[in-house]
Amino acid sequence: MESQKAQPLSRPFFTFGGLDFFQTGHIRKPLRQENHNKIFFCNVSASGSGKQLKPDQARAFRLVCDEAAIPKVLALLESEGYESEGLPISPFCRFLVRGPAPLGRSLAAFFGYIYIQDKSSMLPPLALAHVPGSRTLDMCASPGGKSIFLGQLAGPSGFVLANEPPGARLGTLRANLVRASLPQIASCAYDGQKIPLVENSWPYILLDAPCSGWGTAEKNPLAPKIWRGKKINPLLALQRGLLEKAAALLAPGGLLLYSTCTTNEAENEAQTRYAINELGLESAPLAPFAGFNFHEILPGTLRVDGPASGAQGFYLALLRKKSGDGRRPENPAPTRAGLPVGTGPCLELPENGRAELFGETVRYIPHNLHLPAALVWQGYPLGKIRNGEFAPQARLRNFLAPKGQGAPVLQMDGPGEIHALLSGACMNTGLAGAFAALYWRDLPLGFVVLKNGRPIPAFR
Repeated sequence: MESQKAQPLSRPFFTFGGLDFFQTGHIRKPLRQENHNKIFFCNVSASGSGKQLKPDQARAFRLVCDEAAIPKVLALLESEGYESEGLPISPFCRFLVRGPAPLGRSLAAFFGYIYIQDKSSMLPPLALAHVPGSRTLDMCASPGGKSIFLGQLAGPSGFVLANEPPGARLGTLRANLVRASLPQIASCAYDGQKIPLVENSWPYILLDAPCSGWGTAEKNPLAPKIWRGKKINPLLALQRGLLEKAAALLAPGGLLLYSTCTTNEAENEAQTRYAINELGLESAPLAPFAGFNFHEILPGTLRVDGPASGAQGFYLALLRKKSGDGRRPENPAPTRAGLPVGTGPCLELPENGRAELFGETVRYIPHNLHLPAALVWQGYPLGKIRNGEFAPQARLRNFLAPKGQGAPVLQMDGPGEIHALLSGACMNTGLAGAFAALYWRDLPLGFVVLKNGRPIPAFR
Protein backbone atom coordinates (compact mmCIF):
# COMPACT_ATOMS: atom_id res chain seq x y z
CA MET A 1 0.00 0.00 0.00
CA GLU A 2 1.31 3.40 -0.91
CA SER A 3 0.65 5.99 1.75
CA GLN A 4 0.97 9.69 1.18
CA LYS A 5 1.60 12.09 4.00
CA ALA A 6 -1.23 14.59 4.05
CA GLN A 7 -0.52 18.27 4.23
CA PRO A 8 -2.62 20.37 6.60
CA LEU A 9 -5.57 21.91 4.81
CA SER A 10 -5.05 25.59 4.22
CA ARG A 11 -8.40 25.94 2.51
CA PRO A 12 -11.83 25.13 3.92
CA PHE A 13 -13.30 21.66 3.42
CA PHE A 14 -16.32 23.42 1.97
CA THR A 15 -18.30 26.60 2.47
CA PHE A 16 -21.83 26.80 3.78
CA GLY A 17 -23.85 29.96 4.30
CA GLY A 18 -20.75 32.10 3.99
CA LEU A 19 -18.91 30.15 6.72
CA ASP A 20 -15.82 28.02 6.13
CA PHE A 21 -15.72 24.51 7.54
CA PHE A 22 -12.47 22.64 8.10
CA GLN A 23 -11.69 19.01 8.75
CA THR A 24 -10.94 18.76 12.45
CA GLY A 25 -11.46 15.29 13.73
CA HIS A 26 -15.03 14.30 13.10
CA ILE A 27 -15.19 10.51 13.12
CA ARG A 28 -17.96 8.30 11.78
CA LYS A 29 -18.08 4.73 13.03
CA PRO A 30 -18.50 1.95 10.45
CA LEU A 31 -22.12 1.03 9.95
CA ARG A 32 -23.20 -2.43 11.03
CA GLN A 33 -24.12 -4.58 8.06
CA GLU A 34 -27.47 -6.35 8.24
CA ASN A 35 -27.64 -9.97 7.12
CA HIS A 36 -28.93 -9.15 3.65
CA ASN A 37 -26.11 -6.66 3.16
CA LYS A 38 -23.23 -8.76 4.40
CA ILE A 39 -20.06 -8.43 2.40
CA PHE A 40 -18.37 -11.60 1.18
CA PHE A 41 -15.12 -11.14 -0.64
CA CYS A 42 -13.09 -13.47 -2.77
CA ASN A 43 -9.44 -12.50 -2.58
CA VAL A 44 -8.30 -14.03 -5.85
CA SER A 45 -5.62 -12.53 -8.04
CA ALA A 46 -5.64 -12.40 -11.79
CA SER A 47 -3.27 -15.32 -11.85
CA GLY A 48 -5.79 -17.45 -9.96
CA SER A 49 -7.84 -20.09 -11.74
CA GLY A 50 -11.35 -18.83 -12.15
CA LYS A 51 -14.25 -21.11 -12.97
CA GLN A 52 -15.18 -21.29 -16.64
CA LEU A 53 -18.90 -20.70 -16.98
CA LYS A 54 -21.14 -22.60 -19.35
CA PRO A 55 -22.99 -20.41 -21.88
CA ASP A 56 -26.28 -20.74 -19.98
CA GLN A 57 -24.50 -19.72 -16.73
CA ALA A 58 -22.90 -16.57 -18.07
CA ARG A 59 -23.99 -13.48 -16.13
CA ALA A 60 -24.80 -10.33 -18.00
CA PHE A 61 -23.83 -7.06 -16.39
CA ARG A 62 -23.28 -3.40 -17.15
CA LEU A 63 -20.37 -1.11 -16.42
CA VAL A 64 -21.50 1.94 -14.44
CA CYS A 65 -18.97 4.54 -15.52
CA ASP A 66 -18.20 6.83 -18.41
CA GLU A 67 -16.56 5.40 -21.51
CA ALA A 68 -13.13 6.74 -20.56
CA ALA A 69 -13.17 4.67 -17.35
CA ILE A 70 -14.16 1.36 -18.98
CA PRO A 71 -10.55 0.02 -19.22
CA LYS A 72 -9.94 0.85 -15.54
CA VAL A 73 -13.10 -0.94 -14.36
CA LEU A 74 -12.27 -3.97 -16.50
CA ALA A 75 -8.77 -3.96 -15.00
CA LEU A 76 -10.28 -4.01 -11.49
CA LEU A 77 -12.41 -7.01 -12.44
CA GLU A 78 -9.46 -8.78 -14.03
CA SER A 79 -7.29 -8.16 -10.97
CA GLU A 80 -9.63 -10.48 -9.06
CA GLY A 81 -9.79 -13.12 -11.78
CA TYR A 82 -13.03 -12.12 -13.53
CA GLU A 83 -13.04 -12.39 -17.32
CA SER A 84 -15.80 -10.96 -19.48
CA GLU A 85 -16.73 -10.30 -23.08
CA GLY A 86 -18.63 -7.44 -24.63
CA LEU A 87 -22.22 -7.54 -25.81
CA PRO A 88 -22.85 -5.94 -29.22
CA ILE A 89 -25.63 -3.63 -27.97
CA SER A 90 -23.42 -1.16 -26.05
CA PRO A 91 -19.80 -0.74 -24.84
CA PHE A 92 -21.18 -0.73 -21.28
CA CYS A 93 -22.88 -4.14 -21.62
CA ARG A 94 -20.92 -7.34 -21.05
CA PHE A 95 -21.22 -10.90 -19.84
CA LEU A 96 -19.03 -12.86 -17.47
CA VAL A 97 -17.28 -15.91 -18.89
CA ARG A 98 -14.97 -16.81 -16.02
CA GLY A 99 -14.85 -15.94 -12.33
CA PRO A 100 -13.56 -17.17 -8.98
CA ALA A 101 -16.82 -16.40 -7.16
CA PRO A 102 -20.26 -14.91 -7.85
CA LEU A 103 -19.89 -11.58 -9.63
CA GLY A 104 -21.83 -9.79 -6.90
CA ARG A 105 -18.93 -10.46 -4.51
CA SER A 106 -16.43 -8.56 -6.64
CA LEU A 107 -14.93 -5.23 -5.64
CA ALA A 108 -16.33 -3.69 -8.80
CA ALA A 109 -19.84 -4.64 -7.66
CA PHE A 110 -19.24 -3.44 -4.11
CA PHE A 111 -18.11 0.00 -5.25
CA GLY A 112 -20.97 0.34 -7.74
CA TYR A 113 -18.93 0.09 -10.93
CA ILE A 114 -21.03 -2.78 -12.28
CA TYR A 115 -24.73 -3.59 -12.21
CA ILE A 116 -25.76 -7.22 -12.66
CA GLN A 117 -28.73 -7.31 -15.00
CA ASP A 118 -30.37 -9.66 -17.48
CA LYS A 119 -29.39 -8.52 -20.94
CA SER A 120 -33.03 -8.11 -22.01
CA SER A 121 -33.47 -5.55 -19.23
CA MET A 122 -30.65 -3.50 -20.74
CA LEU A 123 -32.67 -2.85 -23.90
CA PRO A 124 -35.32 -0.28 -22.79
CA PRO A 125 -32.86 2.61 -22.17
CA LEU A 126 -31.14 1.83 -25.48
CA ALA A 127 -34.47 1.55 -27.31
CA LEU A 128 -35.61 4.90 -25.93
CA ALA A 129 -32.64 6.42 -27.76
CA HIS A 130 -32.57 9.58 -25.69
CA VAL A 131 -29.63 11.90 -26.22
CA PRO A 132 -27.01 13.36 -23.84
CA GLY A 133 -28.51 16.18 -21.82
CA SER A 134 -32.05 14.79 -22.07
CA ARG A 135 -34.74 14.74 -19.35
CA THR A 136 -36.33 11.35 -18.71
CA LEU A 137 -39.02 10.07 -16.36
CA ASP A 138 -38.78 6.44 -15.24
CA MET A 139 -42.29 5.79 -13.91
CA CYS A 140 -41.76 2.35 -12.30
CA ALA A 141 -38.07 2.46 -11.48
CA SER A 142 -37.16 -0.13 -8.82
CA PRO A 143 -34.69 -1.78 -8.46
CA GLY A 144 -33.01 0.99 -10.45
CA GLY A 145 -30.95 -0.69 -13.16
CA LYS A 146 -32.77 1.01 -16.02
CA SER A 147 -32.72 4.41 -14.26
CA ILE A 148 -28.97 4.11 -13.78
CA PHE A 149 -28.44 3.22 -17.43
CA LEU A 150 -30.66 6.13 -18.48
CA GLY A 151 -28.54 8.41 -16.28
CA GLN A 152 -25.35 7.14 -17.90
CA LEU A 153 -26.69 7.73 -21.40
CA ALA A 154 -28.04 11.19 -20.49
CA GLY A 155 -24.66 12.19 -19.07
CA PRO A 156 -23.86 14.80 -16.40
CA SER A 157 -25.90 17.47 -18.19
CA GLY A 158 -29.05 15.31 -18.33
CA PHE A 159 -31.61 14.39 -15.69
CA VAL A 160 -33.56 11.26 -14.76
CA LEU A 161 -36.45 11.22 -12.30
CA ALA A 162 -36.88 7.69 -10.95
CA ASN A 163 -40.30 7.08 -9.42
CA GLU A 164 -41.37 4.14 -7.27
CA PRO A 165 -44.35 3.90 -4.89
CA PRO A 166 -43.54 3.83 -1.14
CA GLY A 167 -42.47 0.46 0.20
CA ALA A 168 -39.52 -1.92 0.35
CA ARG A 169 -38.80 -1.58 -3.37
CA LEU A 170 -38.35 2.18 -2.93
CA GLY A 171 -35.56 1.52 -0.41
CA THR A 172 -33.88 -0.85 -2.86
CA LEU A 173 -34.10 1.76 -5.61
CA ARG A 174 -32.54 4.52 -3.52
CA ALA A 175 -29.77 2.27 -2.21
CA ASN A 176 -28.84 1.30 -5.77
CA LEU A 177 -28.89 4.93 -6.93
CA VAL A 178 -26.50 5.92 -4.15
CA ARG A 179 -24.21 3.00 -5.03
CA ALA A 180 -24.13 4.17 -8.67
CA SER A 181 -22.96 7.68 -7.60
CA LEU A 182 -24.73 9.44 -10.50
CA PRO A 183 -25.79 12.94 -9.43
CA GLN A 184 -28.06 13.41 -12.46
CA ILE A 185 -30.66 11.00 -11.03
CA ALA A 186 -33.25 11.94 -8.40
CA SER A 187 -36.03 9.81 -6.94
CA CYS A 188 -39.61 10.28 -5.81
CA ALA A 189 -42.25 8.00 -4.29
CA TYR A 190 -45.71 8.06 -5.86
CA ASP A 191 -48.33 5.79 -7.29
CA GLY A 192 -47.37 6.06 -10.95
CA GLN A 193 -50.94 6.95 -11.93
CA LYS A 194 -50.99 9.88 -9.48
CA ILE A 195 -47.51 11.35 -9.76
CA PRO A 196 -47.95 15.18 -9.55
CA LEU A 197 -46.06 16.21 -12.67
CA VAL A 198 -47.06 18.74 -15.29
CA GLU A 199 -48.70 17.32 -18.39
CA ASN A 200 -47.01 17.61 -21.78
CA SER A 201 -43.65 18.27 -20.09
CA TRP A 202 -41.46 15.16 -20.45
CA PRO A 203 -39.58 14.56 -23.71
CA TYR A 204 -38.69 10.97 -22.72
CA ILE A 205 -40.60 8.50 -20.54
CA LEU A 206 -39.78 4.90 -19.67
CA LEU A 207 -42.72 2.80 -18.51
CA ASP A 208 -41.41 -0.63 -17.53
CA ALA A 209 -44.81 -1.74 -16.33
CA PRO A 210 -45.68 -4.24 -13.59
CA CYS A 211 -46.57 -7.48 -15.33
CA SER A 212 -47.13 -11.22 -14.99
CA GLY A 213 -43.45 -12.03 -15.50
CA TRP A 214 -44.00 -14.88 -17.94
CA GLY A 215 -40.66 -14.02 -19.53
CA THR A 216 -38.86 -14.92 -16.29
CA ALA A 217 -40.27 -18.47 -16.16
CA GLU A 218 -36.79 -19.99 -16.13
CA LYS A 219 -36.13 -18.34 -12.75
CA ASN A 220 -39.76 -18.07 -11.65
CA PRO A 221 -41.47 -21.20 -13.03
CA LEU A 222 -44.71 -20.52 -11.16
CA ALA A 223 -45.31 -17.12 -12.80
CA PRO A 224 -47.14 -18.45 -15.91
CA LYS A 225 -49.23 -20.75 -13.71
CA ILE A 226 -50.23 -18.11 -11.16
CA TRP A 227 -50.95 -15.27 -13.58
CA ARG A 228 -53.62 -16.83 -15.74
CA GLY A 229 -57.17 -16.04 -16.76
CA LYS A 230 -59.02 -13.50 -14.64
CA LYS A 231 -56.05 -13.10 -12.28
CA ILE A 232 -54.37 -10.98 -14.95
CA ASN A 233 -57.23 -8.47 -15.14
CA PRO A 234 -55.92 -6.22 -12.30
CA LEU A 235 -52.54 -6.08 -14.06
CA LEU A 236 -54.17 -5.14 -17.35
CA ALA A 237 -56.09 -2.33 -15.66
CA LEU A 238 -52.95 -1.06 -13.93
CA GLN A 239 -50.94 -1.09 -17.17
CA ARG A 240 -53.65 0.89 -18.97
CA GLY A 241 -53.83 3.41 -16.16
CA LEU A 242 -50.06 3.88 -16.27
CA LEU A 243 -50.12 4.21 -20.05
CA GLU A 244 -52.83 6.87 -19.81
CA LYS A 245 -50.77 8.83 -17.27
CA ALA A 246 -47.60 8.47 -19.34
CA ALA A 247 -49.39 9.70 -22.47
CA ALA A 248 -50.64 12.75 -20.57
CA LEU A 249 -47.17 13.59 -19.21
CA LEU A 250 -45.37 13.08 -22.52
CA ALA A 251 -44.41 16.24 -24.38
CA PRO A 252 -45.65 16.71 -27.98
CA GLY A 253 -43.21 14.85 -30.21
CA GLY A 254 -41.80 13.04 -27.15
CA LEU A 255 -40.98 9.34 -26.93
CA LEU A 256 -42.46 6.73 -24.58
CA LEU A 257 -40.88 3.30 -24.24
CA TYR A 258 -43.35 0.71 -22.95
CA SER A 259 -41.77 -2.55 -21.80
CA THR A 260 -42.59 -5.69 -19.80
CA CYS A 261 -40.82 -8.92 -18.85
CA THR A 262 -43.79 -11.03 -19.98
CA THR A 263 -44.67 -12.83 -23.20
CA ASN A 264 -48.42 -12.42 -22.70
CA GLU A 265 -49.96 -10.69 -25.73
CA ALA A 266 -52.73 -9.10 -23.63
CA GLU A 267 -50.09 -7.22 -21.60
CA ASN A 268 -47.92 -6.39 -24.58
CA GLU A 269 -49.24 -5.96 -28.09
CA ALA A 270 -52.85 -5.39 -26.96
CA GLN A 271 -51.76 -2.56 -24.64
CA THR A 272 -49.72 -1.02 -27.44
CA ARG A 273 -52.74 -1.07 -29.74
CA TYR A 274 -54.76 0.63 -26.99
CA ALA A 275 -52.14 3.38 -26.66
CA ILE A 276 -52.17 3.96 -30.43
CA ASN A 277 -55.94 3.80 -30.90
CA GLU A 278 -57.07 5.62 -27.75
CA LEU A 279 -54.26 7.78 -26.36
CA GLY A 280 -53.07 9.83 -29.30
CA LEU A 281 -49.76 7.98 -29.65
CA GLU A 282 -48.17 6.55 -32.76
CA SER A 283 -45.68 3.76 -33.26
CA ALA A 284 -42.00 4.60 -33.64
CA PRO A 285 -40.76 1.29 -35.13
CA LEU A 286 -37.82 -0.38 -33.40
CA ALA A 287 -35.00 -2.07 -35.25
CA PRO A 288 -33.85 -5.45 -33.86
CA PHE A 289 -30.83 -5.44 -31.56
CA ALA A 290 -27.76 -7.52 -32.40
CA GLY A 291 -27.31 -10.64 -30.29
CA PHE A 292 -31.05 -11.24 -29.78
CA ASN A 293 -33.78 -13.22 -31.49
CA PHE A 294 -37.21 -11.61 -31.69
CA HIS A 295 -40.82 -12.45 -32.40
CA GLU A 296 -42.57 -9.62 -34.26
CA ILE A 297 -46.26 -10.03 -33.49
CA LEU A 298 -47.10 -6.33 -33.92
CA PRO A 299 -44.98 -4.64 -36.61
CA GLY A 300 -42.48 -2.16 -35.18
CA THR A 301 -42.47 -3.72 -31.71
CA LEU A 302 -40.03 -6.33 -30.40
CA ARG A 303 -40.67 -9.40 -28.30
CA VAL A 304 -37.47 -11.10 -27.14
CA ASP A 305 -37.35 -14.84 -27.72
CA GLY A 306 -35.83 -15.65 -24.34
CA PRO A 307 -34.55 -19.22 -24.87
CA ALA A 308 -33.10 -18.39 -28.30
CA SER A 309 -31.48 -15.20 -26.97
CA GLY A 310 -30.07 -16.59 -23.73
CA ALA A 311 -32.10 -13.99 -21.85
CA GLN A 312 -35.48 -13.27 -20.33
CA GLY A 313 -38.52 -13.02 -22.51
CA PHE A 314 -39.20 -9.31 -22.92
CA TYR A 315 -41.36 -6.85 -24.82
CA LEU A 316 -40.51 -3.39 -26.18
CA ALA A 317 -42.71 -0.82 -27.91
CA LEU A 318 -41.59 2.73 -28.71
CA LEU A 319 -44.41 5.27 -29.00
CA ARG A 320 -44.35 8.92 -30.04
CA LYS A 321 -46.82 11.60 -29.03
CA LYS A 322 -48.19 13.37 -32.05
CA SER A 323 -46.67 16.82 -32.39
CA GLY A 324 -48.55 19.86 -31.06
CA ASP A 325 -47.33 23.40 -30.73
CA GLY A 326 -44.15 22.15 -29.10
CA ARG A 327 -44.41 24.45 -26.11
CA ARG A 328 -43.37 23.09 -22.74
CA PRO A 329 -44.98 24.60 -19.66
CA GLU A 330 -42.58 26.29 -17.32
CA ASN A 331 -42.53 24.73 -13.88
CA PRO A 332 -39.22 25.68 -12.24
CA ALA A 333 -37.82 23.77 -9.32
CA PRO A 334 -39.18 24.94 -5.96
CA THR A 335 -37.07 26.92 -3.52
CA ARG A 336 -35.79 24.62 -0.79
CA ALA A 337 -34.89 25.33 2.79
CA GLY A 338 -31.24 25.94 3.35
CA LEU A 339 -28.49 27.85 1.62
CA PRO A 340 -26.28 26.74 -1.27
CA VAL A 341 -23.15 24.86 -0.31
CA GLY A 342 -19.90 25.68 -2.08
CA THR A 343 -17.71 22.97 -3.60
CA GLY A 344 -14.58 23.54 -1.56
CA PRO A 345 -11.32 21.65 -2.00
CA CYS A 346 -12.73 18.19 -1.16
CA LEU A 347 -15.77 17.71 -3.39
CA GLU A 348 -16.15 18.70 -6.99
CA LEU A 349 -19.80 19.26 -7.87
CA PRO A 350 -20.94 19.19 -11.51
CA GLU A 351 -21.37 22.68 -12.92
CA ASN A 352 -25.07 22.15 -13.70
CA GLY A 353 -26.13 21.66 -10.07
CA ARG A 354 -25.84 22.85 -6.50
CA ALA A 355 -25.75 21.48 -2.97
CA GLU A 356 -28.54 22.28 -0.53
CA LEU A 357 -29.23 21.50 3.10
CA PHE A 358 -32.25 19.37 4.08
CA GLY A 359 -32.16 19.19 7.87
CA GLU A 360 -28.73 17.66 8.56
CA THR A 361 -28.39 16.12 5.08
CA VAL A 362 -26.62 17.89 2.23
CA ARG A 363 -27.97 16.86 -1.18
CA TYR A 364 -26.85 17.56 -4.72
CA ILE A 365 -29.62 19.17 -6.78
CA PRO A 366 -29.33 19.49 -10.58
CA HIS A 367 -30.39 22.81 -12.11
CA ASN A 368 -33.34 23.37 -14.45
CA LEU A 369 -35.37 20.35 -13.40
CA HIS A 370 -38.76 21.80 -14.34
CA LEU A 371 -40.38 20.03 -11.38
CA PRO A 372 -43.55 21.41 -9.79
CA ALA A 373 -43.56 22.58 -6.20
CA ALA A 374 -46.06 19.84 -5.29
CA LEU A 375 -43.54 17.10 -6.03
CA VAL A 376 -41.67 15.62 -3.06
CA TRP A 377 -38.37 14.26 -4.31
CA GLN A 378 -34.78 13.55 -3.25
CA GLY A 379 -31.49 14.56 -4.79
CA TYR A 380 -28.21 12.73 -4.35
CA PRO A 381 -27.03 12.61 -0.68
CA LEU A 382 -23.58 14.16 -0.23
CA GLY A 383 -23.27 13.80 3.53
CA LYS A 384 -24.26 15.31 6.88
CA ILE A 385 -23.56 18.47 8.82
CA ARG A 386 -23.24 17.78 12.53
CA ASN A 387 -21.86 20.16 15.13
CA GLY A 388 -20.85 22.56 12.39
CA GLU A 389 -18.79 20.02 10.46
CA PHE A 390 -19.45 18.32 7.14
CA ALA A 391 -19.03 14.53 6.96
CA PRO A 392 -19.17 13.21 3.37
CA GLN A 393 -20.91 9.92 2.80
CA ALA A 394 -18.63 7.20 1.52
CA ARG A 395 -20.04 6.61 -1.96
CA LEU A 396 -18.98 9.85 -3.64
CA ARG A 397 -16.61 8.46 -6.26
CA ASN A 398 -18.02 10.76 -8.95
CA PHE A 399 -17.65 13.82 -6.70
CA LEU A 400 -13.98 13.50 -5.79
CA ALA A 401 -11.85 16.48 -6.65
CA PRO A 402 -8.74 15.75 -8.72
CA LYS A 403 -5.87 14.21 -6.82
CA GLY A 404 -3.91 16.77 -4.91
CA GLN A 405 -6.80 19.27 -4.80
CA GLY A 406 -9.04 17.58 -2.29
CA ALA A 407 -8.79 15.35 0.74
CA PRO A 408 -5.68 13.30 1.45
CA VAL A 409 -5.41 10.36 -0.93
CA LEU A 410 -5.26 6.71 0.10
CA GLN A 411 -3.92 4.86 -2.94
CA MET A 412 -4.19 1.08 -3.17
CA ASP A 413 -2.59 -0.98 -5.90
CA GLY A 414 -3.86 -4.49 -5.23
CA PRO A 415 -7.30 -5.96 -4.50
CA GLY A 416 -5.96 -7.70 -1.41
CA GLU A 417 -5.29 -4.33 0.24
CA ILE A 418 -8.86 -3.23 -0.39
CA HIS A 419 -10.25 -6.52 0.95
CA ALA A 420 -8.18 -6.04 4.09
CA LEU A 421 -9.43 -2.49 4.49
CA LEU A 422 -13.08 -3.48 4.11
CA SER A 423 -12.62 -6.39 6.49
CA GLY A 424 -11.50 -4.06 9.26
CA ALA A 425 -7.76 -4.72 9.22
CA CYS A 426 -5.73 -2.20 11.20
CA MET A 427 -3.69 0.00 8.87
CA ASN A 428 -1.44 2.95 9.57
CA THR A 429 -1.56 5.24 6.56
CA GLY A 430 0.40 8.14 7.95
CA LEU A 431 -2.34 10.46 6.65
CA ALA A 432 -3.70 13.39 8.64
CA GLY A 433 -7.22 14.76 8.62
CA ALA A 434 -10.68 13.31 9.18
CA PHE A 435 -11.26 11.75 5.74
CA ALA A 436 -9.28 10.35 2.83
CA ALA A 437 -10.19 9.83 -0.81
CA LEU A 438 -9.83 6.12 -1.63
CA TYR A 439 -8.42 5.05 -5.01
CA TRP A 440 -7.54 1.76 -6.65
CA ARG A 441 -4.68 2.90 -8.84
CA ASP A 442 -6.35 5.80 -10.70
CA LEU A 443 -9.93 4.60 -10.20
CA PRO A 444 -11.82 6.60 -7.52
CA LEU A 445 -13.74 4.46 -5.00
CA GLY A 446 -15.06 6.98 -2.46
CA PHE A 447 -14.23 8.24 1.03
CA VAL A 448 -12.95 6.54 4.16
CA VAL A 449 -12.88 8.00 7.65
CA LEU A 450 -9.45 8.57 9.21
CA LYS A 451 -8.94 8.03 12.94
CA ASN A 452 -5.40 8.84 13.97
CA GLY A 453 -4.30 7.91 10.46
CA ARG A 454 -6.19 4.59 10.51
CA PRO A 455 -8.76 4.23 7.68
CA ILE A 456 -12.27 3.18 8.65
CA PRO A 457 -14.67 2.31 5.81
CA ALA A 458 -18.28 3.47 6.16
CA PHE A 459 -19.79 2.13 2.93
CA ARG A 460 -23.44 1.22 3.17
